[in-house]
Amino acid sequence: MTTSLTKLAPAVILVGALGLGGCATKSFVREQIAPVSQRVDALEAKLQETDGIAKSADATAKAAQTEAQAASGQAQNNGQRLDQLNARVDGIEQRMQAQENKRKRPRN
Repeated sequence: MTTSLTKLAPAVILVGALGLGGCATKSFVREQIAPVSQRVDALEAKLQETDGIAKSADATAKAAQTEAQAASGQAQNNGQRLDQLNARVDGIEQRMQAQENKRKRPRN
C-alpha cells in the first residue's frame, strides 16, 4: 500500500498544481482592468479640460498685460501733457498778476 500511495502523491500534486496555477483569460483581465481604464479615461478628460482652461487664462492674462502696458504708456503721455499745461497756466497767472500789480500802483 505504501507503493501505490507513493505513486499517487506526485500525481495528486501535479494535478493540483495544474488546476490551481492556471493563466488568466483575456476576458478576466479585461473585467479587472475595465474600472481602472474608465477612471484613467475620466482623468484624462478632466486634464484636457483643465489644460484648455489654463491656456485660455494664459491668453487672457497676456491680453490684459498688453492692454495694461498700453494704458501705462498713455497715462505717461497724459502726465507729460499735464505738466506742460501746468507750466503754461503758471506763466499766464504770473503775467496776469504782474498786470494787476501795475494797475494797483498809485500814481504820483
